[in-house]
Amino acid sequence: MTYLKNATIFHAIEKWAPKHLAYDWDNVGLQVGSHQNEARKVMITLDVTESVVDEAVNKKVDLIIAHHPLLFKPLNQIDINHPKGRTIQKLIQNNITVYATHTNLDIATNGVNDMLCDALDITIQKNLLNTSHEQLMKFIVFVPETHVEQIRNALSDSGAGHIGAYSHCTFQSSGQGTFKPLEGTTPYIGKQNELSVVQEMKIETIVTSDQIAQVIQAMVHAHPYEEPAYDIVPLDNKGTVYGLGKVGLLKHEMTLESLAIKIKQTFSMPGVRVTGQLNSKIKKVAILGGSGEKYVDKAYEMGVDTFITGDMSFHTAQDAMELGLPVIDAGHYIEKVMIESVRQYVAAYFQDHDLECVASEINTDPFQFI
Repeated sequence: MTYLKNATIFHAIEKWAPKHLAYDWDNVGLQVGSHQNEARKVMITLDVTESVVDEAVNKKVDLIIAHHPLLFKPLNQIDINHPKGRTIQKLIQNNITVYATHTNLDIATNGVNDMLCDALDITIQKNLLNTSHEQLMKFIVFVPETHVEQIRNALSDSGAGHIGAYSHCTFQSSGQGTFKPLEGTTPYIGKQNELSVVQEMKIETIVTSDQIAQVIQAMVHAHPYEEPAYDIVPLDNKGTVYGLGKVGLLKHEMTLESLAIKIKQTFSMPGVRVTGQLNSKIKKVAILGGSGEKYVDKAYEMGVDTFITGDMSFHTAQDAMELGLPVIDAGHYIEKVMIESVRQYVAAYFQDHDLECVASEINTDPFQFI
């Protein structure tokens, strides 16, 4: 039986969360192992700790997909008497590959911050901080009239021609194409050394820069000509605007205390830290999974009633309090919401393949509340 290669699974993850969305200080993608190894069983986790690797060994996992990178800072040595070194040793000895999708999954459409909003019934209005936007291009190809539908479908199936909730968006115009096949050619239409005049259609569509390679490949595969003629034109139009964190509205107004309790219960946290008047009314919120203390001023500028994030330090919390911005520090571990979402995505993507996808059962939160 032939199993999926890790590279195929990585490609599926990167269709959702392209690596180029990640911050330049981040280390996403392959951490340990090989693109070429085969995977029969995948496990999703927030963190890759030694206990998580032990779990993977016991469950006979071939690939671990994590949110937080195992190798975040450069290693000067791999000391197997140190937990990090032992973790890497166990991974290599058991032929387990580790892949991380971090800030790219935070920023991606339907990423971690969208998951948090969904869990808390927050209607998203905008990004907390815009980070980039899709580069759009116009893709133009010239096709004999007999193959218009075939080429249009190939372009659309490979990702081109999608505008909002519409697919197969193209414009076509009729004209005549001319060409003379030279020695060594095998023309689909015409004869060597004779000028051919052919009724052709010009098909124009829209494509993002990260899709262009696969669109060209699909077009060439579907096109009857040996040498298809096509143009790529960069556009000033902006595609999807990507960003970190979300700003939105609660389904129902509630007090700061009630919202803090809801967050605690929704994510099964032992406790959350809160600054501000507990009886203050909350409707508009900013939320950023992980450490968001750098973005207190940005949240304040957005005019939100509270900022939900993690890892808020003492002095930054004081600064927020003096601004009059209540903060709910729910901890970094609320990002565990990604585990089940990624598991479902991978399982659905490869539902027709022999691939088992499981969620880690290890709690990697280092904090306890006493």
